[in-house]
Amino acid sequence: MSLFDELKRRKVFKVGAAYLVVAWLSVQAASIGFPAFDAPPWALRIFILVIFLGFPISLVFAWAFEVTPDGLKTEGVRGSKRFLLITAGLAALAFAWYFKGQPAYLDARQTQTVSETVSAGVAAAAAPSAPISKKSIAVLPFVNMSADKDQEYFSDGISEEILNALAQVKDLKVAGRTSSFQYKGKNNDLRAVGQALGVAHILEGSVRKQGDKVRITAQLIQTDSGFHLWSESYDGDLKDVFQLQESIARSITDKLQVILQGDQVQRLVEAPTKNTEAYTLYLQATQVFNRRDGARFPAAIAQLEQALKLDANFARAHARLAAMQSVAANYDPGVRDSAAKAVEEHARLATKLDPRLAEPHAALGALYTRQRRYVEAFESLDRALELDPNDVTANFWHATLLCTTGYLTKCDAELDRVLEIDPMMPNALSWRGRELVRTGDLAKAELLLRRSEDVGLAHAGLSLGVLADARGNQAEAEKYWALGNRPFLNEFPAGSAEIIAHGLYSDAAAKAKAIEVIDQYLATKPETLSAVAISALMQLGQPQRALALARRGITSNEAILLNPLWDNTGVGVRTSPEFIAFARDIGLVRLWDKLGPPDLCAKNGKGDYVCH
Repeated sequence: MSLFDELKRRKVFKVGAAYLVVAWLSVQAASIGFPAFDAPPWALRIFILVIFLGFPISLVFAWAFEVTPDGLKTEGVRGSKRFLLITAGLAALAFAWYFKGQPAYLDARQTQTVSETVSAGVAAAAAPSAPISKKSIAVLPFVNMSADKDQEYFSDGISEEILNALAQVKDLKVAGRTSSFQYKGKNNDLRAVGQALGVAHILEGSVRKQGDKVRITAQLIQTDSGFHLWSESYDGDLKDVFQLQESIARSITDKLQVILQGDQVQRLVEAPTKNTEAYTLYLQATQVFNRRDGARFPAAIAQLEQALKLDANFARAHARLAAMQSVAANYDPGVRDSAAKAVEEHARLATKLDPRLAEPHAALGALYTRQRRYVEAFESLDRALELDPNDVTANFWHATLLCTTGYLTKCDAELDRVLEIDPMMPNALSWRGRELVRTGDLAKAELLLRRSEDVGLAHAGLSLGVLADARGNQAEAEKYWALGNRPFLNEFPAGSAEIIAHGLYSDAAAKAKAIEVIDQYLATKPETLSAVAISALMQLGQPQRALALARRGITSNEAILLNPLWDNTGVGVRTSPEFIAFARDIGLVRLWDKLGPPDLCAKNGKGDYVCH
C-alpha cells in the first residue's frame, strides 16, 4: 500500500482538515474576545502559537491511533512516538526562543521593509524603549475620495484638525503629525506602524467632498491585533465640518476611556471661524506650510491674507501667517524686513484674539532667533511651550536654539523629547544625529541620519557629510557636503557647491579654487551674506575673516553659521581670540550672562568667557 493510501486509511487528511477549520474559527473568536477583555497583546500571540504547534501533533495522533469497533488500536507506535518526541522538542524550542532567545529586531518589524525597520528603531535610538500605552493613538492622513483630486488639502486638514484636538487631551498620547503623515498613500502593516510610532491605536479614514456636501468615514484600529474597535460614517454640509470632527474626536476619547479636563468636557474641536471660504483658504495655505514648499509660499501667504479679509477675527489664520512669515526669508532673503514686520503684527493680533494659542509665540521665537535676539527668542519659545508643552514645532525650535547658542546637553535632551512626540520628524532626526556625531556615537548617529535622508529631508547631506568626515571618509564627506549645501547656494554659479566641497576635502590647489569662488561671490556685495560661504571659510583656514564677515549682520541661515562652531571641527574657531568679540557682537554673551555659560565655555578670573 502506498503512503498516500495509508494516510487516507488512517484518516490523517480528514483530521488535518478538521483541525484547520476549528483552528481558524478559534483564532477568529480569540481575536475578538481577547481585546474585549483587555487581554495583553502577548496572550493572543501565545494562543495562535499553541494552535499552530497543535497541528503536527494532531497528525501524529491520527497516524498512531485508530478507533475501530474493537476499540483503540495503535499502529507504528514506535515510529510515531519518535515523531511525537521530536515534535514536542521542537515545540519546546519554539517556546523558549519566543520568550527568551528572540532577537530584539525580530518582532513586528520582521514584516517591514528596510526603510520601515529603520523608522521603527528611531524612537529607541533616541531614547530608552518604553511599553506602549493603551491610551495612545496615531491619526493617519485621511484618504481623499473626492472626484476632484485637488481637494487633498481638505482631507489632510480634516485629519490634522482631529489630531490637534486629540493632542490637547492630557490623558492621551498622540503621535506627531510629521510621523503620521509619513504613511500617506502607503499600504502599511498597521502592527508595524504601531511599533514604529509607539502607539496602541490608529485612526484612519476617508473624506468625500462634493460641493458643500461632506462625508467623513473613520475607523479605529488596535495595532497589536488589527482588530477594528469602531467604525462610523458622518454626513453633513461644509458648515458642519467642525461638528463632524467633534463627533469623531469624541468617539475616540469615549472608546479609549481617557479623562477630559476643563472645556474639553463640553468641546474638543472648536470652530476657528464661521466663514467656510476663509477656512478653506486656511487649509490650502497650511498644506504649503507643512510641506515647507518654499516656491509656493507667496501664494499661500496671499491665501491667508484673503482669509483674514473674509474674517479679520480668524485667530488661527493670523497665527499661521505669522509662522509662515517667520521662515519665509529662508527661501527668499529679499523679504526679510517685510516678513519680520508681518510676524510681529500677526502674532500680536493672534494672541489678542486667542491668548491660548502657542503658535504666535513660537513664530516670534523663530523670528527673534533669526534676528540674533536670543534672550527674547527663549522668552517667546518658553511661553509657547507653557501654553502647549506638546507642540512639536515649538519644541523643535527651542531645541535648535539651545544647540546654536552652545547649550548642547540641554539641546540633546529636548531633541529626544521632540522625537518622542514625533519620531519621524526629518529635521529633528538630522539635528539629533549630528549631535550624536559630536559625542562620538557614530552608529546611532547613522541610524537617525539615514532615516532623515530616507524620509526626504532636502538637506540631509549637511549632517551626513559631518558623519562621513568623522569616519575619515573624505570622498563621501565631499559628496554629501555638496549635496546638502546646494539648496542654500542659489546666488552662486552652477557647480559652486562641488568646487567648494572639493576644496574642503582636497589639496591646496582645490582649496584655493574654493576660496576664489567665494571671493567672486563676495565681490558682488550681496545684501545678506551666505552663511554657507562664511562657514566654508572657517574650514578653509580663514576663521578670522569668516568671523569678521559674520559680524557685519544677519546671514542667510544662522544655523548653518553657528552649528559648526560647537562641532569638533570648530575647535580652532571657538578658541581663537576673535571668537568672544564675535559672540559679544551678535548677542551670545548677553544670553550667556543671563542663562549661564554654554557647555564648552567658562568665565576666567577676569570675567571673560573662554571656550575650549
